[in-house]
Amino acid sequence: MSAAREIRYDEKGLVPVVAQDASTGEVLMLAYASREAVEKTLSSGEAHYYSRSREEIWRKGETSGNTQKVVEVRLDCDGDALLYRVEPAGPACHTGERSCFFTSLAGSDGEPPDLGKTLTRLAGTIAGRSREMPEGSYTAKLLDRGTGYTAQKVGEEAVEVVVAALEGEKLAEETADLLYHLLVLLEGRGVGVEEVARVLDERHR
Repeated sequence: MSAAREIRYDEKGLVPVVAQDASTGEVLMLAYASREAVEKTLSSGEAHYYSRSREEIWRKGETSGNTQKVVEVRLDCDGDALLYRVEPAGPACHTGERSCFFTSLAGSDGEPPDLGKTLTRLAGTIAGRSREMPEGSYTAKLLDRGTGYTAQKVGEEAVEVVVAALEGEKLAEETADLLYHLLVLLEGRGVGVEEVARVLDERHR
């Protein structure tokens, strides 16, 4: 706790915090923390930050479930920035991306879309619809009608993919429809895309 007293907070009583995946080294997000938020992080082992817009302390994953277990807190050489080394449970970004730093400002011209990132972002959007169930949302309608209905839709979309493959037309479009409905089905059954990715990774090995 002695090192915590060396933190140099700004004039608003805040310090910038970089969250980093402890196992991969990937930078996940940048946020701010007040003295109380840092103390809560150190005492609980869960990442706490300070929302400048809401002017309140918040625990990462409090509403989304995408928590961050803090394995180490580091103070930079000037004492005015912190590094949380964390074990994330789900995406760090509210868009559904694993990291908030997914937009490249240079060197990205001509790069094809990343399917994994797109599916992760889409899964995050579907999870948001599941929590909020907004009126008029097709995703919310699927979730509301239950697993049987969504599973039937997945079956129908799978047939359309087969037909498109045989006819040689609109295969990409039909595949996109299938993947979307499959993600909705996974959300409805409480299976995250990370779990599916883990199974695929283990099989690949």
